[in-house]
Amino acid sequence: MADAKSGVDPKLLEILVCPLTKGPLEYDEANSELISKQANLAYPIRDGIPIMLVDEARPLDDSAAP
Repeated sequence: MADAKSGVDPKLLEILVCPLTKGPLEYDEANSELISKQANLAYPIRDGIPIMLVDEARPLDDSAAP
């Protein structure tokens, strides 16, 4: 069942990895994305479903990093 706050099942977030690097992902609640710092990509989450396709990911802008 999806978490009402995040829209994504927390158990799912624990097991998902970047399809490109197989590295860990971080949840960005503000943008509804999963972030792969290793691949420098953001995977969108649509209707509570992570879209884990490299073609659907957007490149991260390093200058926008905190």
